[in-house]
Amino acid sequence: MSGGPGHDRLKELMHRGTEFLGCDVAIMGGAMSWVSERNLVSAISNAGGFGVIACGAMNPELLDTEIAETKTRTDRPFGVNLITMHPQLAELIDVCTRHQVGHVVLAGGLPPGWAIDKIKASGAKLMGFSPALSLAKKLMRSGVDALVIEGMEAGGHIGPVTTSVLAQEILPHVSHDIPVFIAGGIGRGEAIAAYLEMGAVGVQLGTRFVCANESIAHANFKKAFIRASARDAILSIQIDPRLPVIPVRALKNQETERFAAKQREVAQALDEGAIEMAEAQLQIEHYWAGALRRAVIDGDIETGSVMAGQSVGMVVREEPVAAIIQELVGEAAAALESRG
Repeated sequence: MSGGPGHDRLKELMHRGTEFLGCDVAIMGGAMSWVSERNLVSAISNAGGFGVIACGAMNPELLDTEIAETKTRTDRPFGVNLITMHPQLAELIDVCTRHQVGHVVLAGGLPPGWAIDKIKASGAKLMGFSPALSLAKKLMRSGVDALVIEGMEAGGHIGPVTTSVLAQEILPHVSHDIPVFIAGGIGRGEAIAAYLEMGAVGVQLGTRFVCANESIAHANFKKAFIRASARDAILSIQIDPRLPVIPVRALKNQETERFAAKQREVAQALDEGAIEMAEAQLQIEHYWAGALRRAVIDGDIETGSVMAGQSVGMVVREEPVAAIIQELVGEAAAALESRG
């Protein structure tokens, strides 16, 4: 971070975040399946931010390779995001431990106690997602080292409450006791400055990094992002109330209809007793992983899932990660300096 009163103030407000993450700027990369892999993750960390590998549906062998490959591209700290409902969660944690991953993020529901203990025993710092104040307090009691508050403006799997409301609800009560990072709908530095002033120690951005030069997302996927406006990033609809499907925010396309059909198929299998609820939820998750891969890797943006946050309207060009971080830092510093 270069000099000037705004930059000095930004450094001061981010100090707890940069100390916790071990990086220069407390900007985490959101974990996006197929996108947050070795190239983008290492680029974010090399640019002074904090990259996070999205394990998603990877098996332990794939995660092992991904971490090893990321290490060959950066000597800066990075984290790994694991999904709590993954059937091989214990083995995935073992992979992180073997590689001495310094930060593990658990997403997709309240983490089981054994997983928290296992991660803490490895010496890694543990981060958890908190969609409500009561859960934030519960996570703190269970030993989580930092919280991520993510609002419904985010892309991918989301909760029902906006970022601004969650920040107001949670930050005043917990920010003195635990580092809190804010995520969901952040596209400019002015918003980063505002959340830092409210007590956050840093932020997490996903959508803004999708069109980075270093991102392996298909050219069609990137073009869809650059063309889109905020109102194009819509929520998936839950077809059957008996099937608790976590809503997904993505750009509207044929996939929206296909997902409705998939839900009907899984609900029918539940009705017929062919599968249990846990299996039904796993089938939905695998469906999303496949739909996302079609869009991100194959470039099928019509029948694939183009998961995007509402900040997609602020993605206007393809540019290097370092330029994105520099722009965000410059905007945040200018906003803070203007406060006097």
